[in-house]
Amino acid sequence: MATSPTAPASNTDRPAPVFLTWDDIDAATQTLAGQVTAGGMPDVVVAIVRGGMIPAAMLAHRLGIRDVRTVEVTRTSGDGIHAVKTLLPTARNPASLGDLEGLDVLLVDDIVGSGATLARTASLLRDLGPARVRTAVLTVNRANWTQSTEPHRVIDHIASLNDTWIVFPWEGRHER
Repeated sequence: MATSPTAPASNTDRPAPVFLTWDDIDAATQTLAGQVTAGGMPDVVVAIVRGGMIPAAMLAHRLGIRDVRTVEVTRTSGDGIHAVKTLLPTARNPASLGDLEGLDVLLVDDIVGSGATLARTASLLRDLGPARVRTAVLTVNRANWTQSTEPHRVIDHIASLNDTWIVFPWEGRHER
């Protein structure tokens, strides 16, 4: 995945965002698929809505998993670059996950910043009684990482690490 800025830096101290391509996403899901299969095949893939939907679907296709579910857990208050975050992640309609009792669950999101949304969602899933919950993300933004341990110690499968805001091709923003 691209990890260098492709847009000029703004007049703030923030690095310019990175604009990923579909080829970057394809390569990242291939990387994740290899990592996931090394640890055994999941029974179900769960996407964190909205950002995790496309990577989860792509990953499920690569893994041959037909059971794909979604849950909405969000922390950003808007869609803009460097959008403001809410204090805590908010889950909506967790009942949409259905029965996960005894299943091997793979939780997928596009990006992790602080790690709070992924941790909150993984906890929500564990409360539903699966045999195992693993996490997979396309990228981790280390500039926003707030946990005391390295991302690889908290997240099971990571395709790449970066240090700035990422714009994904499905977000429809093409400013460069």
